[in-house]
Amino acid sequence: MSYYRPSGFSLLTPVVKNLILINIVCFVISSVGEYMRWYDTTSSLGLHYLLSPSFRPVQFITYMFLHGNLEHIFFNMLALWMFGNTLETYWGSKKFLIYYFATGIGAGIFQMIVAYIHLKTLNIDNETLDIIVTQGDELLRSGRNWIDSTIGNANLIINGPTVGASGAIFGLLMAFGMLFPNEEIYIYFAFPIKAKWFVLFYGLIELFSGLRNSAGDNTAHFAHLGGMIFGYILLKYWQKHGTNFN
Repeated sequence: MSYYRPSGFSLLTPVVKNLILINIVCFVISSVGEYMRWYDTTSSLGLHYLLSPSFRPVQFITYMFLHGNLEHIFFNMLALWMFGNTLETYWGSKKFLIYYFATGIGAGIFQMIVAYIHLKTLNIDNETLDIIVTQGDELLRSGRNWIDSTIGNANLIINGPTVGASGAIFGLLMAFGMLFPNEEIYIYFAFPIKAKWFVLFYGLIELFSGLRNSAGDNTAHFAHLGGMIFGYILLKYWQKHGTNFN
C-alpha cells in the first residue's frame, strides 16, 4: 500500500484554487455591497437559527463563503491553502470537495444543535420567544440592545447569523491530523508540533472557549468543533466502508 507524504507548499490544486477565488470574490462583493448599503449579504446568506424568519436552508452552504472581516478570510484561506493542497492531492478533487462541503454543512448543523440546547437553558417563555422571533432581527440591525441580558442572548442565538469557512477548515485540520499524524506543523512558521497534537490542542481550545462563552466573543467555537466531529465521523466511515468517487 503506497503512502503519500506531504511535501510542503505547492502550487494550488484545482478545487482549493477555485474555493479560494470564490471566497475572495464573495468577500469583495459583500463588503462593497454592505458598505454602499446596496445589499445586506450577511443577513441574507449567513446561517440563521431555524426559528429565525431570515433562515433559509441554502444558508447551510452560502454561510461558508462569507467572512466578517479581512483577518477572518485571510487566516481561513491560508489554512485552506496549507492543508487543502495536501488533502486534495492525496484524495483527488471529487473526494476532497465532498469532504469539504460535508464538514462545512456538518459544522452548521452542530451549531444549530448547540444553539437549541443553549436556548433551552435560558428558559425563555413562549410569548417572549415569539417577540424575539418576530422583532429581534430588526432590533439587531438597528443596533438597539435588549435591557434583559437573557433575552439579548436569546436574540443573538436566534437572529445572529454565523458566517465563515472555519467549520470546513477545521474539518480539513482533523483530516490532516488523522491521515498524517506525525507530520510537523509550524506554529507562526517557527515552532514545530506534530499534526496529531496540534489537532488535539486546537480542539481543546475550541471546546474551552465555547463552554466559557466570554462576553464579546462572536466566534462560533462549536461550529469549529462540529467541523472536526463530522470530519472524524466521515473519515471513520470511509475507512470502514471504503469510497469510490471515480
